[in-house]
Amino acid sequence: MVEFKLVLSNPKTGKSYQKIIKDQDTKKFIGMRIADKIKGEMIDLPGYEFEISGGSDYAGFPMRYDLAGIGRKKIWAVSGIGIHNSEKGRRVRKTVCGNTIHPKIAQINLKVIKEGKGPLGEDKPKEEKKEETKK
Repeated sequence: MVEFKLVLSNPKTGKSYQKIIKDQDTKKFIGMRIADKIKGEMIDLPGYEFEISGGSDYAGFPMRYDLAGIGRKKIWAVSGIGIHNSEKGRRVRKTVCGNTIHPKIAQINLKVIKEGKGPLGEDKPKEEKKEETKK
């Protein structure tokens, strides 16, 4: 059973929402790449349009946009996803995942490009504390 956690981020509001999809819905995502566009109808959010901005596999290795294919690879990198250098120009050996979505991907990050009519997430209003009076 394949399961993806979708992290839907809205750059206008700065908020992120999480949605879990399973089984039949996941087949639509397999084979897609970072920077591909997705219609909101694929994940039951009509009117929205999303762009795949990244993700990570089941072990937490980040997907990298410039690494073609699936699976993990060790690369020499100066900057980019997962690199935090303290010295300028220092290269680091880093294990990253390719830019194509496959069944062992655990999380997919989506960025809102076009907003729909309905709310993106379930924003819960703050509940007012009711004080009970004792008789």
